[in-house]
Amino acid sequence: MIEKRLLIDNKTGLHARPATQFVQTAAKFKSKIKVSKAGREADAKSIISVLSLGAGKGTEITLKVEGEDEQAAIDALVALIQGDFGEGTV
Repeated sequence: MIEKRLLIDNKTGLHARPATQFVQTAAKFKSKIKVSKAGREADAKSIISVLSLGAGKGTEITLKVEGEDEQAAIDALVALIQGDFGEGTV
């Protein structure tokens, strides 16, 4: 299992379009992927679950990835988040 803490720094946080991108990216992998914020955990492959976290700009999240393609999955999600979902920071 790989675990990584990240800061959500795009202007809208993990809502609407960024959450959709996040879920679509997670769904490409066979690994089990969880995202957590302040003790609440969500299935990274479920848009409703991810949106329910309410991860806005400046929120720290933790990704937990376990499975056969865990390294590729964590790399793709980290790149998406650190690239501010293609939005750039404001």
